[in-house]
Amino acid sequence: QVQLVESGGGLVQTGGSLTLSCAFSGSSFSNYVMAWYRQAPGKQRELVAKITNSGTTTYTDSVKGRFAISRDNAKTTVSLRMNSLKPEDTAVYYCNAIWRIGYNFWGQGTRVTVSS
Repeated sequence: QVQLVESGGGLVQTGGSLTLSCAFSGSSFSNYVMAWYRQAPGKQRELVAKITNSGTTTYTDSVKGRFAISRDNAKTTVSLRMNSLKPEDTAVYYCNAIWRIGYNFWGQGTRVTVSS
C-alpha cells in the first residue's frame, strides 16, 4: 500500500518561501504521476501542480512562475518549492500519487499559512 508523508508546512510572511516535501513508499514510485493539491478553508480542493513520471510539469495559473514541482526518483520524493507566497496561498497542501484506476493515494496534508 502506498504511503505519502508530507512535511515542510508552516507560517510564513507574504513574499516568503517554503518548500514542501512528500516521501513516497510502498510501491514503484516511477509508475506514478505525482501532484500537489491544496484546500483553503471553505473551498474545494484544487490541483496546484503535477509532474509526470517523465518529468513533465503543469501548474495552476495562480502559481505559475512562483511555484516549482520536482521529483527525485532515486529518493522517491516529490517537492514543491513555493516562492513569493501570498495570503491566498494559505491552505492545507496534500501530496497525491496516481497511476491508474484504483491506484490513487493521498497524504495527510500539511498546513501552509501566509500572513499579510
